[in-house]
Amino acid sequence: MTEPSKVIHVRNVGHEISENDLLQLFQPFGVITKLVMLRAKNQALLQMQDVPSAINALQYYTDVQPTIRGRNVYIQFSSHQELTTMDQNTQGRGEEPNRILLITIHHMQYPITVDVLHQVFSPHGFVEKMVTFQKSAGFQALIQYQSRQSAVQARTSLQGRNIYDGCCQLDIQFSNLDELQVNYNNDSSRDFTNPNLPSEQKARSSQQPSYGDVVGYPQMPNAAAIAAAFGGGLPPGISGTNDRCTILVSNLNPDRIDEDKLFNLFSLYGNIVRIKLLRNKPDHALVQMGDGFQAELAVHFLKGAMLFGKRMEVNFSKHPNITQGADTHEYMHSNLNRFNRNAAKNYRYCCSPTKMIHLSTLPQVITEDEIVSLVEEHGTVVNTKLFEMNGKKQALVLFETEEEATEALVCKHATSLAGSIVRISFSQLQSIRENQ
Repeated sequence: MTEPSKVIHVRNVGHEISENDLLQLFQPFGVITKLVMLRAKNQALLQMQDVPSAINALQYYTDVQPTIRGRNVYIQFSSHQELTTMDQNTQGRGEEPNRILLITIHHMQYPITVDVLHQVFSPHGFVEKMVTFQKSAGFQALIQYQSRQSAVQARTSLQGRNIYDGCCQLDIQFSNLDELQVNYNNDSSRDFTNPNLPSEQKARSSQQPSYGDVVGYPQMPNAAAIAAAFGGGLPPGISGTNDRCTILVSNLNPDRIDEDKLFNLFSLYGNIVRIKLLRNKPDHALVQMGDGFQAELAVHFLKGAMLFGKRMEVNFSKHPNITQGADTHEYMHSNLNRFNRNAAKNYRYCCSPTKMIHLSTLPQVITEDEIVSLVEEHGTVVNTKLFEMNGKKQALVLFETEEEATEALVCKHATSLAGSIVRISFSQLQSIRENQ
């Protein structure tokens, strides 16, 4: 085995395989700084930002055969430790100006969408296409301008600037790609030259998934989306090998719990298939998650959480699934399941209950007092902040304890407020600063 290198050598790269396909294969493991297609040899050289990212990729593909468009590709460390300009030939550009920019966002405290980025970058020229994705380096985007001059101007003006006060700092490089391919117009990708693209993939097809559609990789299980979300490696305590989808929750407060409240809590960690309260054991419930990974996240983050004065026990059930029946609640097709879109982003926000909740999809006309009125019955509100992002109202509410915040979330997520369905999740921010 060649000694580890941040340069990866890929073989059996057929003519039908594009640069974008290779980016899709390796982006879950870290930032790709250079890519050279050696078309005459059916090979490619790809440079990761650092050696650990390359090691993660090779370790992953030791157990999973990488496949692109039905063709097996074979990867190994390159004998090169670095791709030089000569190696790149005319394929890569490095720091040479290009109309496509690679954006990395540091200190990201608020979600960033295509619309937010378009507001920031469109003053410098016509933006043709944009794709966003989550990497170990953080949230990234590729932005294609109509002209190289616009890209140069945008980089000069915006490099190092913050999108919001004190956070969401822009780190801008020139990409070495020639053309972005965008398949969907949604929050994570957009082709401004083609408004007729669908918002998402309607059915399985041979279409290449968009950059942001991390969980759509046909050659990767769900693990890759989670690994990408957690910086190329799973959180401590998460094995990634669990295949049990059903969870047994016990020591619940039977006077205050119901299926919808359990849904509101467990849907933070994955899609919910169905939930059943056990009538012969009123403080027990079964929760069936979308897959074993999601179940493992829920068990990991919710074990021992306090809810309605009780410390919940959360363990894997001996039952592989919950049988349908009159006493089960079905959620498989609920539009409140959070992981149908932007799954990688949602995995990144998985955490144990905190004292801070984040409210989104709020009415456009709302006050902090109305936010407090919505949740104050559940505990002592220490601080609140109402803010606007991408033209949409959102809020942070800090409670005195995690239990109070958890109760507010399970009781008020998906409730209607002035005609809007409020969505609530835990925030990992420790405090609310005025300049946030």
